Amino acid sequence: MPDAVKVGFVPFSAPARGTLIVFCDDALKFGATATKALGVAIATVKRAAAASQFKGKSGSALDLLAPEGLKVDRLIVVGAGKATAIKDYDLLKLGGAVAGKIGAGDQTVTVIGELPGGAMKPEQAAALASGIRLRAYKFDRYKTKKKDDEAGSVNASVSIAVADPAAAKKAFTPDGHVVDGVILARELVNEPPNVLYPEEFAKRAAQLKKLGVEVQILDVKAMTQLKMGALLGVSQGSAHPGRTVIMRWNGGKKNEQPLAFVGKGVCFDTGGISIKPSASMEDMKGDMGGAACVVGLMHALAARKAKVNVVGAIGLVENMPDGNAQRPGDIVTSMSGQTIEIINTDAEGRLVLADVLWYVAQKHKPKFMVDLATLTGAIMVALGTEYAGLFSNNDQLAERLTTVGEATGEKVWRMPLGPEYDKQIDSQFADMKNTGSRNGGSITAAQFLQRFVDGTPWAHLDIAGTAMGAPKNDINQSWGSGYGVRLLNQLVAEYYEAKK
Repeated sequence: MPDAVKVGFVPFSAPARGTLIVFCDDALKFGATATKALGVAIATVKRAAAASQFKGKSGSALDLLAPEGLKVDRLIVVGAGKATAIKDYDLLKLGGAVAGKIGAGDQTVTVIGELPGGAMKPEQAAALASGIRLRAYKFDRYKTKKKDDEAGSVNASVSIAVADPAAAKKAFTPDGHVVDGVILARELVNEPPNVLYPEEFAKRAAQLKKLGVEVQILDVKAMTQLKMGALLGVSQGSAHPGRTVIMRWNGGKKNEQPLAFVGKGVCFDTGGISIKPSASMEDMKGDMGGAACVVGLMHALAARKAKVNVVGAIGLVENMPDGNAQRPGDIVTSMSGQTIEIINTDAEGRLVLADVLWYVAQKHKPKFMVDLATLTGAIMVALGTEYAGLFSNNDQLAERLTTVGEATGEKVWRMPLGPEYDKQIDSQFADMKNTGSRNGGSITAAQFLQRFVDGTPWAHLDIAGTAMGAPKNDINQSWGSGYGVRLLNQLVAEYYEAKK
């Protein structure tokens, strides 16, 4: 996994060269260490701030080249806003703001890890470092030439000066593994579909064995024996056969019920026989954002040695329209034995998830299951690109996801479920249809999935608006966002590892 910057921790000291970055509040107040490092240059900073109307708003920056009174080549003052209102996620965003100001020529960067109220705590410095790495990520491996005005990947060494470097490094170690998981998820979503098809995706997931994850890959023969007719029906039109990958991290007590995370992995979605319009179809390489998140999450949990048992399961297919593709009107039998009438072959993700959810519920008996899927355009109509849609049969799980979403900035919004919606997916020929009417499309999709969880506490996250192509923000400038890795890692850490 590529890293645009290298981040480390050093003791407080004034740098002799390179770029210096310090923080101030909305009153242009600096901490004691920053004040000492700036020395007589503070007067220059205040003059420049007045001239540019820089007021220390959170994430804003004042950039000075060859500042008078300092030996450094460049001074960047980053606003932290009201010091009393800073939360952990704000530190992550401040790190992103720092990375956003580092240029291609900034080879050596020192950041004074201090807020106006005092030195950053180790956890705060770790969050700052995470934000720097997340923002600096760039996917450009397939570019052989760059335009003159196109920024390439930054190659910089960033040192965060803190009161206790050892403590900051210790705090950042698990956070760094989570960042690695996010970057892995972004890499998978960003890859082109001729590179990342089901077999290749499965091979990349299998690399988690190096971290101690048990990985089982189910091929077409194995899935046929398991009677996964819903998933196999989606993949039968592709030259690339489908795969199901089961990943297990055993970090908890032996025989303790695992937690389970399930991801939709449609490596490319043409819509099948119900083919999509050509406009923006290239974006459908990201229709495996849920599976990418699960792989990234399993990486994070295993790398940081999470003290829980976790199952990660992904269904990998391509939805292609060849002569063997399934048709509208076909009826398939899912692993659960329930039959499904295919109304629209572009409602394929729920078919993939149906068999994988049932497999996990029956085989692993988890405490709960959370599935992630770029499932419906309807959720984007309802929520835009700021929130993922949350559907759940368990209030406690839904509340925990909502709370963690607010804390991590990967926000979710709970949507309704109810038997009234079942009427839309009732079929006169089979047990159910794979899609209902246009109205409430994301709800009926979730209602469909609920039929395959077998009473297990479950939550469905519709991440169609957040996993790919979402607006760029302080900590992500990539098309693939890696959404869900930090959210679910925090869910595991706060509510399940904390009990150990």
